[in-house]
Amino acid sequence: MTRPLLFLDVDGPLNPYAAQPERRPAGYTTIRVPLAYRRPLRVWLNPAHGPALLRLGYELVWATSWMAEAGVWIAPVVGLPADLPYVDFGRGLFAERPDGVHWKTEAIVAYAAGRPFAWVDDEQSPADTLYVGARHPGPALLHHVDPRVGLREGDFTVLREFAAGVGT
Repeated sequence: MTRPLLFLDVDGPLNPYAAQPERRPAGYTTIRVPLAYRRPLRVWLNPAHGPALLRLGYELVWATSWMAEAGVWIAPVVGLPADLPYVDFGRGLFAERPDGVHWKTEAIVAYAAGRPFAWVDDEQSPADTLYVGARHPGPALLHHVDPRVGLREGDFTVLREFAAGVGT
């Protein structure tokens, strides 16, 4: 049986960007990503997250506005392979929809193509749950992570239980 997909956002789940700016969470390291048009972006990452995610038994896919850059900047710090695939959001990147569905949702459902998946993000809404339920025939978990704290053990437990429930 094919492993379920795990669509992984960076900012929120891996980078708790909404944490108090002067208080890096315990266990995290700081990287500064250079940006051409402004000061470098401060990103907090936990090196334990990659190995923990790999142990869950999913096929990991980046689902982030970082797209291919996640393999360059994020993967090495958290211990994930640099060549993980990513959802290419194309022209949908940051596009607002009149139905309130997140700009990532349609592309994620298309990428999954009916396979079971979990999507870890800090921006899903009930509109996304309804969209996935109406258009995705397989099991799906939209798991919200608090961007003030990032991924925690409870999140890993939920993901592990979902994967076990779909037969990994």
